[in-house]
Amino acid sequence: MNKYDFLLERRLKEIDPGLHQRFSDTVFALQQILSNYKLIFPDFTDHTELHSLNIIEFCNNLIREQIDKLNADEMYVLLLGCYFHDTGMGISHADFNEFSKQINFGNYFDAHSPDNYPEIVRNFHQEFSGLFLRKYAKFFEFPSEEHLFAIIQISRGHRKTDLNDEKEYPLNLKVPSGNTICLPYLAALVRLADEIDVTASRNSKAIYDLNKIVKEIDLIEFMKHEAVHSLDITDKAFIMGIKSDDPKIIEGLNILAGKMKKTLDYCRSTVNNRTSFIITQEDVIIKNL
Repeated sequence: MNKYDFLLERRLKEIDPGLHQRFSDTVFALQQILSNYKLIFPDFTDHTELHSLNIIEFCNNLIREQIDKLNADEMYVLLLGCYFHDTGMGISHADFNEFSKQINFGNYFDAHSPDNYPEIVRNFHQEFSGLFLRKYAKFFEFPSEEHLFAIIQISRGHRKTDLNDEKEYPLNLKVPSGNTICLPYLAALVRLADEIDVTASRNSKAIYDLNKIVKEIDLIEFMKHEAVHSLDITDKAFIMGIKSDDPKIIEGLNILAGKMKKTLDYCRSTVNNRTSFIITQEDVIIKNL
């Protein structure tokens, strides 16, 4: 067992059992909600609580000894941010219509159809997640409005949002307990953890009907995900363990590693420049097993 396994959960239960119980009760209520994405994306990568658990595991391995700098409120909102960040992937048509009136789509529809419901959800699901949280917050009994704001921002922050925006991601958001929450760090953790959740275990063969794959690009995409067997975190790098000697697959994996490196650079810069925390990893390495 990795000594960082369940690090956040164990520490939160140790220093604030009541807040840990709130977290556990919320997760229980979330399980069915997280599976709703399958109604829109039946052939998509996993976005259930299993994905959330992967995100928490990666966060634990990114935090490591810095756990001593996190207070109970920060652990609570980080854990729930990991669980809520993809709830926007499974919203109902009614919520989609309601929330769409509140989202700034920019010039998105200049090049995309306004009738492609799944594509819109996929591209803006971080905003739909935040609006879902706001609408249904009373059912999850968050401790305060400040906690709700923090969880919304962490959920939204897993993609696209500007983590350097001091209004959206303040360094010291005060909560009623007297603690403060460092939103740039927590949101960066979830963004980075989400980016590196790429192993084959998340892209099970069960979600693919190989008999229906007729385009070479789709087959390569499937084989690329199947080739990623592990993602290890060291002090200096993310090491993607793969099994493939196919040039096209290797090329695709190099592109994937480049995308991961770009997110790593952004999150590392944000955290190291804005907060008292650090992200020590500097590179993404592909290792053929």
